[in-house]
Amino acid sequence: MAEQTIRFEDGTAYEQMMGIWSRSAGEVFLDWLAPARGLRWIDVGCGNGAFTELLVERCAPAEVQGIDPSDGQLAFARTRLAGRQAQFRQGDAMALPFAASSFDAAAMALVIVFVPDPAKSIAEMIRVVKPGGTVATYMWDMQGGGFPMYPILVEMRAMGVQPPRPPQVDASRIEVLRGLWADSGLEAMEAREITVYRTFPSFDDFWRIKMTAPTLGPTVEAMAPVDAEALKARVRARLPADADGRITYAARANAIKGRRPG
Repeated sequence: MAEQTIRFEDGTAYEQMMGIWSRSAGEVFLDWLAPARGLRWIDVGCGNGAFTELLVERCAPAEVQGIDPSDGQLAFARTRLAGRQAQFRQGDAMALPFAASSFDAAAMALVIVFVPDPAKSIAEMIRVVKPGGTVATYMWDMQGGGFPMYPILVEMRAMGVQPPRPPQVDASRIEVLRGLWADSGLEAMEAREITVYRTFPSFDDFWRIKMTAPTLGPTVEAMAPVDAEALKARVRARLPADADGRITYAARANAIKGRRPG
């Protein structure tokens, strides 16, 4: 499967495709972190602000800074409720635009596989949190079948179609995350799986939303029409509808957290 830099520029489309999944997993992630109220947070790779909004709603933070390379995603993030309390700016996860020890906690939600050098981004999160601060992430288990796009991807592969994948897809594996956190020098490490479910009103709604993905949509469009229809039929068979025509299935993420020594 080809690796490439993958950018999400349409915040509205991303909200339908992944923001809802992100929020569901983020709820479990925050329950697990159980942070104190009144902390200063940085949301690295904040995208369209789905997880940032959870931080604002649930954690009563003193400050939240959201960083992302996409102007389109940031524009959407600023329209959310979180945009009234959080600040969003364009930036690089491997070179965060903040002084050392600026935050109490750093989180990276569904991002680490898209960062060219995950270890460097972890080092940056450690740098900007104060001693004793939390550094945590969660990422879909893309290698283990936990990615929300998996029902389509597995059928594509069965047909010999290989859509692009993130540059650091191995970083979605729990053993790789454990190694990255251990190598970074973080203390009190813990890891867990997060399983969430989503229901779509119909298969056609599911398909329409998934085709907004910047990797899937163009790949399917490039297929011969007969092959695209065959792919759609295979995925439909993999995701049987209930009596009301709804599609429900699970996605699974790996999460890890640690504490900066000090």
